[in-house]
Amino acid sequence: MEQVSANLAFGGVQGVYKHASAATGTDMTFSVYVPPHAEGAKLPVVWYLSGLTCTHANVTEKGEFRRACAELGLIFVAPDTSPRGEGVPDDAAAAYDFGLGAGFYVDATQPPFDRHYRMWSYVTEELPALIAGNFPADMSRQSIMGHSMGGHGALTIALRHPDRFKAVSAFSPIVAPGQVPWGEKALAGYLGDDRSAWRRHDAVALIEDGARVPGLLVDQGTADQFLEQQLRPELLKAACDAAAIPLTLNMREGYDHSYYFISTFMADHLRWHAARLGAGTR
Repeated sequence: MEQVSANLAFGGVQGVYKHASAATGTDMTFSVYVPPHAEGAKLPVVWYLSGLTCTHANVTEKGEFRRACAELGLIFVAPDTSPRGEGVPDDAAAAYDFGLGAGFYVDATQPPFDRHYRMWSYVTEELPALIAGNFPADMSRQSIMGHSMGGHGALTIALRHPDRFKAVSAFSPIVAPGQVPWGEKALAGYLGDDRSAWRRHDAVALIEDGARVPGLLVDQGTADQFLEQQLRPELLKAACDAAAIPLTLNMREGYDHSYYFISTFMADHLRWHAARLGAGTR
């Protein structure tokens, strides 16, 4: 693991790191904020998964999470959204919603994407091992959150790993990729045309099939240009209601899909995670 940069912020260290990934067969870059802490202390970890077109840098530079993480004693980890580099295939038309920057947090089974697009394994196995081995992380206290495509990733990963993650939340998540254009394109391209294989990467389908979490927090802007066609939070609400999963769905009047929206409510989400991770104000 190579340190790309390190900057002091709110008494902690915001670092960016690079390593050769066995999962993707490429170099991968990620960011980690470690808050101020007592020597020898182990801190809870919040994972943040980003959306389409993003890298680790979007939330790192625009998310405004460090003050809250410093106050609450939370490590904040932000991976990239896809493999990158020479030989990594992209969308044939270079569209933004598939290929580079759009890994959808799945392990692709369809060539040529199956060779490098293994973001599920990267985020759930390889990177956690790297975090555990190199940072003061208490891996018994993890939670996960994300935005848009990353909200989809956070929900599906938490639903399939209920014993690992003590909390899950999302901003503007793609809740039912099997029912919307973004998801249909990505899941078909990475996993093939068998829609039964998609269900393990669809939060609404996972809940319908019996997956459970103790509760969910979702914030969604009412002025989000993707709300009606791509995000469809009403489908998540219906699934949670049917499964008796407590869902806090905040429809935020006038907010859009951008980091102006995310940064406005980021501290609320981090406090929600801290309460479930046994963290607190320093």
